[in-house]
Amino acid sequence: MNNQAGLSFDQAPPLTVPLRLFLTAPAFLLVAALLVIFAPESLSSRWTPQALALTHALTLGFLAMVMVGALMQMLPVVAGAVIPAGRMVAWFTHLPLTAGTAVLMAGFLNADAGYLATGVALLATGFAVFLAASGVSLMRVVSNDTVNGIRLAVIGLLSTAVLGLALALMRAGFWPLAEAQTAIAVHIAFGLLGWVLLLVIGVAYQVVPMFQITPPYPPRHARWLAVALFVFLTAHATAPLLPHELATLISPMADFGLATGVLMFAVVTLQLQSRRRRKLPDVTLDFWRLGMVSLIACVLVWLSGLLWRKWGTSEIYPMLLGVLFIGGFAVSVVNGMLYKIVPFLAWFHLQAQQQAKAGTIPNMKQMISERWMRLQFRFHLAACLLLAASVFHPVTFSMAAGVMLVLSALLLWINLTAAARQYARHGGRFVW
Repeated sequence: MNNQAGLSFDQAPPLTVPLRLFLTAPAFLLVAALLVIFAPESLSSRWTPQALALTHALTLGFLAMVMVGALMQMLPVVAGAVIPAGRMVAWFTHLPLTAGTAVLMAGFLNADAGYLATGVALLATGFAVFLAASGVSLMRVVSNDTVNGIRLAVIGLLSTAVLGLALALMRAGFWPLAEAQTAIAVHIAFGLLGWVLLLVIGVAYQVVPMFQITPPYPPRHARWLAVALFVFLTAHATAPLLPHELATLISPMADFGLATGVLMFAVVTLQLQSRRRRKLPDVTLDFWRLGMVSLIACVLVWLSGLLWRKWGTSEIYPMLLGVLFIGGFAVSVVNGMLYKIVPFLAWFHLQAQQQAKAGTIPNMKQMISERWMRLQFRFHLAACLLLAASVFHPVTFSMAAGVMLVLSALLLWINLTAAARQYARHGGRFVW
């Protein structure tokens, strides 16, 4: 079976469109690591300024940076949805997103309304440009399982961004917001489940069979899972706004549906990976497996909090959920995708430009050293375990967790730049 069937590589944007975002993301992972080292209170409560800065360094600075870059590449190739003025969109998304995340974090750490407002304005600009361009692209294409997942994820990003901007303005004192706690819960739910999870699911339908040489996802699973999760997520988010009797009926059903759907995705992905046709060791597979195991653990912790009220209302509970979902699942999977996407793009663009003679272009495995990727995975795994331990005892484990995360972030950046150097060394052109 040809896992690349239906892909429109001739419509791929220049390598620099996604690469600028990919190479920026590890810097925010490094900033998050430094916060863990020098501000262990960032892991003691989700409401501390340090925790808010840490969360947004990971979700905006790392995850959103990579995911936006991946979509700029995937929409033309997978969906045939060419982003209008792609290079300009990349600039006017990347720069505001980078600056806005940094300024927003400074606003959280310094409790400075001016920084918060400036960060909001910059992020609003970056996301507005990206959402407008991707929305135009997605309206022009024929639906398939990956496109449907991406569309729902983009809606999740829009919801997350609107609520996030409102919450930031409220924190800066510019806009009183009723039902702030409900808005925060919906912002988190749509950010993590509606944007991050649904995009990972949509992308997985393409990249897992293609890069990991697995069978395709079952057709019924691929057709309905993302849609069902979005419906359950919407019910989960809107239930607190309904009359009490109706909310008590809808909330458990929505929660059960979300838990079932998330577990189904993780288990099916692990099953497909166990049936991969190429049995050679692959570090990117380890990143995905860590991500799926963390996702399963996250669901089990979440369900335990719903069933055991004392545990569900403790401060450790949401912090552990955050570490498992953001660090264990999302960062792991995104890291694994980067190690497939960046070498592939460097190889593909070299081939397309025909800058090297036949036989002199390095293959994908030669773009980044397997040994260095394996070393970075070990640092990342250690960081995930120590971060989970830090939730229970920040003073004891946060320093070690931060050091491992520093090493992981630095090595990720070194590895990604190695692919860029290989590209340049063999005659590749950087078109900014």
